Amino acid sequence: MNRFMNLRVTALLISVVALVTLPFWMGGIYYVNVASQILFYAVFALGLNVLVGYAGLVSLGHAGLFGIASYATGYMLQLGYGHTESILVALIIGVASMAVYAVLSLRSTGIGFIMITLALGEILWGLAYRWISLTGGDNGINVPKRPAPFGYSLGNASTFYYTTLIVFLLAVIAMAVFVRSPFGASLRGTRDQARRMTALGYNVWLIRFLAFLLSGFWTGVAGLLYVYHKQFISPQVAGLQTSAEVLLMVISGGTATLLGPIAGAAIVVVMKNIVSAYVERWNLVLGIVFIAIISFMPEGLVPGSVRLWRMGVQAARAQVARAKITALKRRRRRLSP
Repeated sequence: MNRFMNLRVTALLISVVALVTLPFWMGGIYYVNVASQILFYAVFALGLNVLVGYAGLVSLGHAGLFGIASYATGYMLQLGYGHTESILVALIIGVASMAVYAVLSLRSTGIGFIMITLALGEILWGLAYRWISLTGGDNGINVPKRPAPFGYSLGNASTFYYTTLIVFLLAVIAMAVFVRSPFGASLRGTRDQARRMTALGYNVWLIRFLAFLLSGFWTGVAGLLYVYHKQFISPQVAGLQTSAEVLLMVISGGTATLLGPIAGAAIVVVMKNIVSAYVERWNLVLGIVFIAIISFMPEGLVPGSVRLWRMGVQAARAQVARAKITALKRRRRRLSP
């Protein structure tokens, strides 16, 4: 166990060092931008994982909430407000929208919950597409420039990457605290035994509602990073495809884990931005990868990899033990008269 913990700490340190030094060894601005996309989509996936992994509530409408924060930022900037005011208003609108989303969708669970979230997501996409005076319709909203907090311009790829990395690390730390908190434990209880939690005096609806707000906050943060990265927002980002892709990130990487959504985000973003340049039907490749993960690692890529690693270590130890026993038996035979 201690050896496994040491291995985890070493892997974590190597990962942090690799992320911090990435702009120096990653070749080309394009790939640095792809790394930024992986980070803010990982934040988005971590936010969705609060519901899918820890609450057991599968949402197919999170892209609409992701788009609300992005549109709110772009619209506020178009009205002439500064970046600080735009970001604060966007986060408030995003969390408030999530509160309404939660009140409507928590009326049901299971398939009913999925269908309600799907319908709400499609309503938000339709508003983004048809409410041209507010969203610009297909023309979208342009963001003329990125902010420069404390005089630190985010105009180039490296500075924006480091800002995204800081937000990403804060999201991971916040999620780690959440998972180990009493609130995280109570949320997992509502996922596994909702009736028993109610019998014990817990307000299951309120716990899930607060989980929605936490998910909505980080979804809004990811939406802010998206709109400043692209400097453009259109209805496409609020569509069902985006919701499905982020849900795929969570499921393929491993639900109810911290590293799973991050690994899933890396897989999907790399497929969309790098593999698609070499493979015309990259969606087919992504589907094959997803089927392979579900077939051989139904718990997800990260938990499945850990399971296979432990099985390999146990098999290696058993092989070494058998080899020692065989050698000992041979030695006894030689020494016996």
